[in-house]
Amino acid sequence: MDTTSYDAIVIGTGQGGGPLSSALAKAGMRTAIIERSDVGGSCINVGCTPTKTMVASARVAYLARRAADFGVSTGPISVEMEVVRRRKREMVESFRSGSERGITETLGLDLIRGEASFKGPHEVKIRNDSGDRILTAPKIFINTGARAVIPSIPGLDQVGALDNASIMELDVVPEHLIVLGGGYIGLEFGQMFRRFGSAVTIVHRGAQLLAREDADVAEEVARILREDGLEILLNTEATAADQVEGRTRVTVSGPGGQVTIDGSHLLVAVGRAPDTRALNVAAAGIKLDAAGYVEVNDRLETNVLGVYALGDVKPGPAFTHISYDDFRVLRTNLLENGDSSIADRLVPYTVFIDPQLGRVGMSEGEARAAGKKVKVARMPMSWVARALEMDESRGFMKAIVDAETDHILGAAVLGIEGGEVMSAIQVAMMGRLPYTALKDGVFAHPTLAESFNNLFGNFQD
Repeated sequence: MDTTSYDAIVIGTGQGGGPLSSALAKAGMRTAIIERSDVGGSCINVGCTPTKTMVASARVAYLARRAADFGVSTGPISVEMEVVRRRKREMVESFRSGSERGITETLGLDLIRGEASFKGPHEVKIRNDSGDRILTAPKIFINTGARAVIPSIPGLDQVGALDNASIMELDVVPEHLIVLGGGYIGLEFGQMFRRFGSAVTIVHRGAQLLAREDADVAEEVARILREDGLEILLNTEATAADQVEGRTRVTVSGPGGQVTIDGSHLLVAVGRAPDTRALNVAAAGIKLDAAGYVEVNDRLETNVLGVYALGDVKPGPAFTHISYDDFRVLRTNLLENGDSSIADRLVPYTVFIDPQLGRVGMSEGEARAAGKKVKVARMPMSWVARALEMDESRGFMKAIVDAETDHILGAAVLGIEGGEVMSAIQVAMMGRLPYTALKDGVFAHPTLAESFNNLFGNFQD
């Protein structure tokens, strides 16, 4: 096999790997980036970009059906999934092609198509239709992301179950969508297709939706989704699946015993797992943890000198913005002689149900478990003038404050534009401002941000 030497090899073109490869090449390092599928990783191709594009379409359908509430008359509302899908595909292609151009137009950077696997600590084999080749480099970066977990349920492989990627290729609105999993993916798709017109049943084995959230937040999310017409079954586990006369049947076991749910389509959204299956990390001596993630230290170094991992393939929160921050850490340390770390960084995220759930920092449960002395500010969105004016006052805002320093430890904003409102609180946390800076701040009226005046004046006893 042909062998080519590089200064650096990046495996995967996700939101960390792509910009990292360009930065390395621009710094004068001959760099190869390897991609077995579409440039851009899961975010652009099957994650953030397409799902949020479709969420936007679903929100339009929802508002159109509610037009009379705002004094607007419309005719009958229907959803053309072929058009929704086309809009999604066009958005993905625009983002993907832009990412690919950014790579291919960078001098000193080679985009190589194929499946990568280690042959040694600094030796990678590439397999594609043109045959095998070997690449070597003193620095290798693993950015292979994660994949959907398929649970071991009898009959599941026979019913044509959908995952987060294939469900977005539907050209019809499911008559009844059964969703296995009450995490971010399951809830976003569940509400989306309910708004498109599907009956939706969510089957979740846990006692609450969104396991990492405080119970009061999870309960309010469930209340909102049920109000929107979703059926939510908690403490319920799928035990079998089969197909009868073109219908998908899922047998579940829960508090009410064993029942069978009859649906037209089944979405499996029970979690994600690191995509290390083809890497042959054993050949390089790279350690994986018990769940299969590539182990790294706070500087994203693996146990093998010169080999790093970033993004969803390593332990920790699996978000696009975290993957991009991993890139910044590596760029700082390797190219700018800095000393950056992933330790103790703020982790914001948004669940794109509607209204959104924006979260940053510690939850109340996490803060108390850490032994913090806290005070909790809580306020319903029905107290927010802007939310009332827009006729979306469901949810609440919650902030966790250190009782000794008055610094904000975390926040949950379940409400209209919750992600944007959360981000404003995050900026205050980044600036180490006391909560009083927001309590006493002057914000334009009527905006969502002015709710901080009341939120931080409403601490629970």
